[in-house]
Amino acid sequence: MDNNINNDVKQYIVLRFDSEQYGIDISYIDNIVRLMPITRVPHTQPYFLGVINLRGVIIPVMSMRGKFDLPEKENTGATRILIIKYEGADIGILVDEVKEVVTLSDEEIEKVSSDDADTRSYITGVGKYNETLISILNIPALIADIEND
Repeated sequence: MDNNINNDVKQYIVLRFDSEQYGIDISYIDNIVRLMPITRVPHTQPYFLGVINLRGVIIPVMSMRGKFDLPEKENTGATRILIIKYEGADIGILVDEVKEVVTLSDEEIEKVSSDDADTRSYITGVGKYNETLISILNIPALIADIEND
């Protein structure tokens, strides 16, 4: 007797970095934009790329590769900037590729332990979708960490 049918199902935008796939709860996504000129801001964290002007709104942009200590690589036609809206603030996240939107239930996501203090704190769980694994990003922890840097 399952009384929770469809109550714990969420949609995630799946991003790719090399062979790794990450998912972001679609409720955090405000927009997905093609790569545009990024104005560098001096004296900021290395993963902070600068700011963009999106329809008159200045939005800071960070490199997920830089934040996760992955080597930077050349941007391609698939490179996108995800505009994340969290607690009234907008932040852009540069990603290699946006793959698809997937729907996962809580049963399809294996929670990770929160006692890992490295980048794992940015991962809330690992979703299983069509024989692939998708690391679910913890957007509140990621944004809080950026604000504290």
